[in-house]
Amino acid sequence: MSLLPETGRRVEQIAVRAQAEGRTPSLVLAVVRDRAVLHQVFAGEHPRPDAKTQYRLGSITKTITATLVMQLRDEGFFALDDLLYRHLPGTPIGGVTLRQLLGHVSGLQREPDGVWWERHAGGDVDTLLAELGYDKVAGPPFRRYRYSNLAYGLLGAVLEKVTGESWQQLAGKRVLDPLGMKRTTYAPVEPFARGYVVHELDRSLHEEPRLDSGAMAPAGQLWSTLTDMAKWAAFWTDPAPAVLARETVDEMCAPVVISDLESWTGGHGLGPQLYRVGERVFVGHGGSMPGYVAHFAVHRRSRLGVVAFANSYGLTGTTIKDVALSALTAAVDGEPVVLPHWQPPAAPTGEAATLVGRWWWMGREFEVTPDGDAVVMTGPHHRSRFTREAPDRWRGVEGDNEGEILQIRRDDEGRVTAIDIATFLFKRDPSHLA
Repeated sequence: MSLLPETGRRVEQIAVRAQAEGRTPSLVLAVVRDRAVLHQVFAGEHPRPDAKTQYRLGSITKTITATLVMQLRDEGFFALDDLLYRHLPGTPIGGVTLRQLLGHVSGLQREPDGVWWERHAGGDVDTLLAELGYDKVAGPPFRRYRYSNLAYGLLGAVLEKVTGESWQQLAGKRVLDPLGMKRTTYAPVEPFARGYVVHELDRSLHEEPRLDSGAMAPAGQLWSTLTDMAKWAAFWTDPAPAVLARETVDEMCAPVVISDLESWTGGHGLGPQLYRVGERVFVGHGGSMPGYVAHFAVHRRSRLGVVAFANSYGLTGTTIKDVALSALTAAVDGEPVVLPHWQPPAAPTGEAATLVGRWWWMGREFEVTPDGDAVVMTGPHHRSRFTREAPDRWRGVEGDNEGEILQIRRDDEGRVTAIDIATFLFKRDPSHLA
């Protein structure tokens, strides 16, 4: 499987131009679908990379941390609306919730106290907590979007406190190992690209240190490759149940906050960043550490994704985010939609057989069709999917009536007279207008 030739040429042009005009020693980019790499570009000579060359992920690491938080939430370790005090007692900024920390709406400042953590070896969790002061609260929760590396250091501390295991151990056994991401590591493992600052005046390369972030590792420590990150990008379009249920990933991808209130082109979910490009919304995250920039983004509906790395601290005239989103837009625009083969549905049984067929409301026709153990109702500008919850009671699980109750109404002899969806009555009679 590969991209159409014209799409591949467009993606190649985007990546090669970004490396040349952005003045970065090397840049790698891959387009992926369903865990398969459809196209990859390797630009630059320092080093001459391949799909197994490691680059530093920076803040893409936060999506791993967020996944761990949601796993433990699903397993009952805590609730997202728990206050930080409950799990890190004594901290002066404990009046924020885990949900607020995940979505960057906690009001906390961007960085922890002390030196710039990205350029210095980090301390342990106890040191991070001991150095916190109330002055790190820059504003009330949910007042505005405020990106916070500190928030993810604190989430990592919560993970360690409630499990008794290090964040590094949790990331390995709970996310990386189940997904087969064997070249995603805490520290660099050869072959890896050295990271540089490219001097603006003479274009000379200055190699950056590669330090252990310590307690801030959950915010930006990991290293990975195109091959491994193709698996991570695919996870967001087709979640692996061994890591997270699809419903939980859907929850993470729903917007918590709009970060750009003027044009609504950006936002944040429970971990991933959200980007509106034209009429589409992409899901992903960017990252930077001294000497490196990285980005991944996916279009969940088409199951297409892009991963991009460069080994310089920024690109001249553009950003790695713009490179990734441009390449993803080109791929989604250029590639045909992959449609599943149609198969006739199994004959409905039980209450599903009672629901299947045409219904009327306010002179409008609606149709109920079987969908496995569920039923789907479609009508004018409407689609809802329901699953059975109890006798004569179905729950909306997708679409316009998600969360609402469908109640089957019967007469004294048990015959179905109507279906009641959140007080709206649907009947078999086309003249029904109530």
